[in-house]
Amino acid sequence: MAGAIASAMLFAFPAFSQDTRLSLADRVSRLEQQAQNKDQGGIGMVNQMQQLQAQMQQLQGEIEELQHHLQQLEDTNKAQYTDLDARLGRLEGGSAAAAGHAAQAQAGTAVAPANASSAVAAGGNPPAGSDDPAAAQSAYDTAFQAIRGGNYVEASRQFRSFIQHYPNNALAPNALYWLGESYYVTTNYSVALQSFQQLLSQFPQSEKAPDALLKVGYSQIELKQFDAAKATLKQVSAKYPGSRVASLAAERLQRLQLQTSN
Repeated sequence: MAGAIASAMLFAFPAFSQDTRLSLADRVSRLEQQAQNKDQGGIGMVNQMQQLQAQMQQLQGEIEELQHHLQQLEDTNKAQYTDLDARLGRLEGGSAAAAGHAAQAQAGTAVAPANASSAVAAGGNPPAGSDDPAAAQSAYDTAFQAIRGGNYVEASRQFRSFIQHYPNNALAPNALYWLGESYYVTTNYSVALQSFQQLLSQFPQSEKAPDALLKVGYSQIELKQFDAAKATLKQVSAKYPGSRVASLAAERLQRLQLQTSN
């Protein structure tokens, strides 16, 4: 009987050991699988973070591109308006010269050539308080040639000289306008604003008053005076309805409102 029991135990023990080994192997396998799943989960998180970073970089690039396009549009609009001013100025210069010659002819005064005044042609100043129409016209033409040629520093100097020596001349409002324009183009917006406002104060009925009022609004925008600029642009549209400046003011006001609402 004892021998039978011993034999049974000998046969049972190897089977028990095999089951134990299999159980341990299963446990190790499960642990390895869990570790592998954790590793895969970590890799997945890393991949998601990398994807998010890539998307953020792409969005940042799109934002920068949109900002660049917006700046280009603003620069283009400014350049177009400056070009328009220059073309109007060329027409204006010809009309002013013709008017001056006609007035002199009617008065029986000989028409002097553009460089008749040697002091003005040489860049000097005419006598203070001079009321010589030929000298005034020559001084204005000299200043206008400078701004047409893109020499804005010289143009501002010449227009200041003209205003100082011919404050009551018929071309004084035009000189004030182009003085302001020479400052505006060179981004000296505070001085440009003063010139346009001086024109409106002294010559409110001038043909250059509508353009000057519009440029007051533009200058205020560049100086970040947004509330004042909105009021000015609305005034342009109300005061000169249906005009070119009213259309420009309405368009610029719309862009300004969108800009300041963000």
